[in-house]
Amino acid sequence: MMDFLLPALAVLVSYLMGSLSFAVIISRWMGLSDPRSYGSKNPGATNVLRSGSKKAAILTLLLDAVKGWVPVALVLAFGAPYGLGVGVAALCGLAAFLGHLFPVFFGFVGGKGVATAVGVLMGVNGGLALATVLSFAIVVYFSRYVSLASIVAAVFAPVFYLFGDGVAWDANGTEVFSLAVMAILLVWRHRENINRLIAGTESQLGQKKA
Repeated sequence: MMDFLLPALAVLVSYLMGSLSFAVIISRWMGLSDPRSYGSKNPGATNVLRSGSKKAAILTLLLDAVKGWVPVALVLAFGAPYGLGVGVAALCGLAAFLGHLFPVFFGFVGGKGVATAVGVLMGVNGGLALATVLSFAIVVYFSRYVSLASIVAAVFAPVFYLFGDGVAWDANGTEVFSLAVMAILLVWRHRENINRLIAGTESQLGQKKA
């Protein structure tokens, strides 16, 4: 029974941690408008930046990443004596990501999960996270489209993992599954952005939305 309960509890706690929508929490704390009420209406760092507060956007970005990193890092660092291995760490990372997308504390309406996904990748492997972030940065630099960069980085993350050495995680398939699910959901959450990119109406970085 404990072989099931502890992993299930770890996954549940990870989901609840991911359900903390820091875009909304930070905006309320700093007296800003609810990010779900302007711009893209997405509770994420990019939309919070449209409020005009770089501090709020940076805090949102960092905390959204931290809530993805913490569950994975804790399980990998302290889970072994309790039978919590890399497979559980993978599921905890995915649970935190799902919590951000569908937060139980905020009516299951969350953000797109880019920063949280990066946090999960940091917990998995620093090199994997760095390669993914560099891909994101390169696309943003040349296109000025954050959405396009997010989509490209999401697709490349599982590819980088498969072609990397897999340090810290074994090859039981759970980690590949978790990364692939996150990639698919990230692209799906950007479906409206994809339509606007095709139509040429997507907002570029630094351009305010009406």
